[in-house]
Amino acid sequence: MDHNTLLSRLDGLSGRFEEVSTLITDPAVIADMKRFVKLNKEYHDLEKIVTARNEYKLALDHLEDARTLLDTESDAEMKDMAKAEIDEIQSRLPQMEEGIKLMLVPNDPQDSKNAILEIRAGTGGDEASIFAGDLWRMYIKYCETKGWKTQVTSFSEGTAGGYKEIVMEVSGENVYGTLKYESGVHRVQRVPATETQGRVHTSAATVAVLPEADEFDVEIKESDIRVDIFCASGHGGQSVNTTYSAIRLVHLPTGITVQCQDEKSQIKNKAKAMVELRSRIYNMEYQKYLDEIASKRKTMVSTGDRSAKIRTYNYPQSRVTDHRIDLTLYNLPAIMDGELQSVIDKLIVAENAERLKESEL
Repeated sequence: MDHNTLLSRLDGLSGRFEEVSTLITDPAVIADMKRFVKLNKEYHDLEKIVTARNEYKLALDHLEDARTLLDTESDAEMKDMAKAEIDEIQSRLPQMEEGIKLMLVPNDPQDSKNAILEIRAGTGGDEASIFAGDLWRMYIKYCETKGWKTQVTSFSEGTAGGYKEIVMEVSGENVYGTLKYESGVHRVQRVPATETQGRVHTSAATVAVLPEADEFDVEIKESDIRVDIFCASGHGGQSVNTTYSAIRLVHLPTGITVQCQDEKSQIKNKAKAMVELRSRIYNMEYQKYLDEIASKRKTMVSTGDRSAKIRTYNYPQSRVTDHRIDLTLYNLPAIMDGELQSVIDKLIVAENAERLKESEL
């Protein structure tokens, strides 16, 4: 794609940006909350593209000026300066163009959402539950480095430690767009604490990351929900086993069940459970989209294929291998301590390359 073709596409988006800028100040639009939220997101997305377009246009203008100077200037020093500027701008343009092309490929609209992260122990008995607990701590530490808030909504502890299952909400900027690469089977190879012979065992845990649906995404009728109230169990203070504060919601049309036992307040637990229920219902539809892109992109695992092994954590070799992009790192303790960004960055690069290829820009 040449400079003029790219600029003409960007000019069309600049026009739309001006239109959206006006619309979000219109009282009629502000009164329609669903439309206002949608337009507000479009405004922020277009703002980034328009900023990149202006920087690109400025670089092209400077390049044209430098070329004119080189052709018309007789002073040798000025010619050298013009040549240096031309070389510097030409070295930057390909990167700028790649960045803009990527912005022009539609993002997954869910990327900016908060997420619900679910970890379940898989094959491996007690060791799988212990590993699920290790993964949970890894994600908690990673979320702390990102400045995201985490809140466990439900859990079931393993008999020898860790968790058979743990579910938490993660909120912050671009949470789902970052954590979505973690969905799939995580495998661990190590000598379990319960092993007396010193043999390396292989266990697994399944991670599922769902975009958190808001009220505008899915409408649920109160008459379709059965509410069960019970005593919370596990950590939570002295009143935890004496107060009927834990909530279980059953969505009758789909059979989806969620529960929340995190808060002492029944009302707060119900509100949190509703967020998760909405998200799980919403994800039944969203899964069709995920299944479609999973068949094209190696970075994404179809939610319908929870058996897909995405990563192995080998303790004897201090090795972490991401099987989707053939990435092997020998810094397992750091990764288990929450230093996941280097892995996610490489997955994002691979994903972006695949998105560009799909768009054929």
